[in-house]
Amino acid sequence: MCRWLIAATAIVAAFTSSIPAPVEAQSWPSRTVTIVVPFPPGGGVDVLARIAAERLSAGMKATVVVENRPGGGGTVGTRAVAKAAPDGYTLMMAHTGTIAINPSLYANANYDPRKDFTAIGMIASMPVALIAHPSFPAKTVADVIAIARKEPGKLNFGTSAIGTGGYLTAEYFKSAANLQMQIVPYRGTAPLMNDLIGGHVPVSFGVLPPAMGNIQGGKLRAIAVTGTQRFSLLPDVPTAAESGLPGFDSVLLYGLIGPAGMPRDIVERLNQELRAMAQTDLVKQRVQAEGGDVMTSSPEEYAKDIDREEAKWSTLIKKLNLRVE
Repeated sequence: MCRWLIAATAIVAAFTSSIPAPVEAQSWPSRTVTIVVPFPPGGGVDVLARIAAERLSAGMKATVVVENRPGGGGTVGTRAVAKAAPDGYTLMMAHTGTIAINPSLYANANYDPRKDFTAIGMIASMPVALIAHPSFPAKTVADVIAIARKEPGKLNFGTSAIGTGGYLTAEYFKSAANLQMQIVPYRGTAPLMNDLIGGHVPVSFGVLPPAMGNIQGGKLRAIAVTGTQRFSLLPDVPTAAESGLPGFDSVLLYGLIGPAGMPRDIVERLNQELRAMAQTDLVKQRVQAEGGDVMTSSPEEYAKDIDREEAKWSTLIKKLNLRVE
């Protein structure tokens, strides 16, 4: 009888050990985790993704790599992530452009930022700045508005290409302040900076990294940043809301997302790692070098931010009748 019980117990044990555990209950990560960047190497999104990959690799004692999948202004890689298995092994470094602007701007985006992704947590906030040639007389946003209203339609604002954060910030500023002004989009940041330094365009909206050296060297002057908080490396430069346009908020937010339906325990583990990463001085310094400040959130807070930003930018894009086929 004892021999029968022992044999039966062994059979049951063998059977139960062959039943796979739920994915979220298994040891994760057990293989390489990929962070997709939907742009070519070298840009701000790519740099932040590599910072995150390095720190997540160390924190989780796992291999986390960056994969660049450029195309369609960021839509190709983003669609690929939306269709990936929600097992925690395919993530994406998202920012306001890909997740809040592109769904309305691109006719063939074919993804829903609310339904197709799992928000994991924010990583950084990067303001757009109102930057002027030193000869431009305005010292505050209120001054800029006054100059634009004095001669309607004559003040030129340089920006990066149509659809970028700088361009849409200029359009948002024009709408919020009810101005008649000329927006001059450039194909790239370099020619915009050259014309701004040369005084060919008096003022511009743009991200800070390409301009920081010239601001610090006195060749350009930052009038305001467009986020809700001042930028840590330019503490004396006020926000647009502080200097003449209350409530104005245009900032590029970066965060980690994955496909919809990711297991909650994996999302929480990643969120904890992002929070720990943001506390290190090295990460703070590297993010500042890219023109931003570290920013953390819960998954729910990031999801709400995506919803809010998409609603804001889609309304403006539809009002302007902007559409990229």
